[in-house]
Amino acid sequence: MNTAELLEKGLNREWLTAEEGVWLLENAATAELMYVANRLRFESVPERTVTWIIDRNSNTTNVCIANCKFCNFYRRPGHAESYITSIEEYQQKIEETFAFGGEQLLLQGGHHPDLGLKYYADLFRKLKELYPNLKLHALGPPEIAHVAKLEGMSHYEVLKELHAAGLDSLPGAGAEILSDRVRRLISKGKCGGEEWLDVMRAAHQLDITTSATMMFGHIETNWERMDHLVRMRQVQSEKPAGAKGFLAFIPWPFQDEDTILKKIKRARNTVTGDEYIRMIALSRIMLPNVVNIQASWLTVGKQVAQLCLHAGANDFGSIMIEENVVSAAGARWRFTADGIQEAIREAGFRPQLRTQQYEYRELPANVQQQQLDTAGLIVD
Repeated sequence: MNTAELLEKGLNREWLTAEEGVWLLENAATAELMYVANRLRFESVPERTVTWIIDRNSNTTNVCIANCKFCNFYRRPGHAESYITSIEEYQQKIEETFAFGGEQLLLQGGHHPDLGLKYYADLFRKLKELYPNLKLHALGPPEIAHVAKLEGMSHYEVLKELHAAGLDSLPGAGAEILSDRVRRLISKGKCGGEEWLDVMRAAHQLDITTSATMMFGHIETNWERMDHLVRMRQVQSEKPAGAKGFLAFIPWPFQDEDTILKKIKRARNTVTGDEYIRMIALSRIMLPNVVNIQASWLTVGKQVAQLCLHAGANDFGSIMIEENVVSAAGARWRFTADGIQEAIREAGFRPQLRTQQYEYRELPANVQQQQLDTAGLIVD
């Protein structure tokens, strides 16, 4: 293979194979990848803006039977620390989110063996009844697959009912690496890679907007990383005309602190800042049909994320008023609304608050710039 020819194909928005992506990952200079990805970014998003969002990542339950080896958050059924979030707790969280200028709840949880479709549909209806303007970016393909199995229903049927109950968009959670070899070793209790993609196909058929993710840097090969991108690109190409499909792609490195995956499989997060920047650039190059690429400052920190804005990324994600799952495995970075905007300006861009649909929002007058002392989660 020839690096220059492959980069030219990328510039022309041609679909690269997984093998070609591996070649670029292992042979192209970082500066070359950044150059190509940055040009593609400005073709997709011409304005010199970087978007961000105010939301809260809350959890329906920490009870889970999936037994993911990278997760420190879950508890087995019956564990003394297990919980299901109450309506009163949701009310406190939502009202606090509104006070900080947010309008969205990113709502996820575990594979609870007793929580089926009725539970989630009733929960969504109740939350929308209490807060009609609340946006629910909720669950994810593994949870949809889990509920579908509990109910003996199709993914499409489950999503249709949840959408009618108030689901606004579907996060790309639980993708990890779509290779079933990897999934059998790190998340055996979750749906397989093709089922994950099938849930997204069903969501796109219902015109439910989604995002896509990748957690890398554990036991996967470089080919499996690139195959992950190729398969996501294919699903995006299959979405109905007029549907948005995958609105964004968010890759992040495995967080290994105290995880079973680190203890048993000897998997450690060795992803350097340079490697993460290269993966952001290749995400832009390999996914020419996905408009938005998000840099995961939560897992790589401010400075690396800022460099990603010159390597194909156009979104800085959320200030995350609350986040429990990735943090439980070692992610320590936090931003205030003030801090995230300043970081974007330092990188040479104009910060722009957005919705989950990537529509621009005015910065609400009630955005509180002070730290959220009650939760102790947001720091500059």
